[in-house]
Amino acid sequence: MKTAVIYYSMSGNSEYAAWKVADALHADVIKIEPVKAYPDSGAKKFIWGGKSAVMGEEPALKPYEFNAADYDRIILGFPVWASTFAPPIKTFIKENKEALSGKRIAAFTCMAGNGGEKALDKLCKFIGIDSLEAQVVLIDPKDKQTTESENAIANFIDKLRTTI
Repeated sequence: MKTAVIYYSMSGNSEYAAWKVADALHADVIKIEPVKAYPDSGAKKFIWGGKSAVMGEEPALKPYEFNAADYDRIILGFPVWASTFAPPIKTFIKENKEALSGKRIAAFTCMAGNGGEKALDKLCKFIGIDSLEAQVVLIDPKDKQTTESENAIANFIDKLRTTI
């Protein structure tokens, strides 16, 4: 089964998880980046990111290479902002919504606070699916490496391996 891990990461936590998952599943990795980067430190990080998420913004993305026909499974990875998925992922889904139809979709979220489960629910609704093939909520897996976090990633990977 051909798999793509598509992610947006501001502080490196989603990128860390994306590469762990992709390496284990021999998946392609596609990094999504907004044309205009969000502030990545201090209060501005939370104000601008939170506002963008709450307002449902869809930032323009830098060019990326993705042909949905090449993949059976799509794994989305993103930080949680204001209990929802980060806006660059929203843009990606909107740009590829028809192409994602009928694909197996899994997702992981990275966060420092809370709202991961809500973000995954909102993701399903936005894509138009009832549930994800697999999902996991991670607490800053790069910044706060713990056995619990590494086990959660491993369990996510194992679940995906068993559904091949």
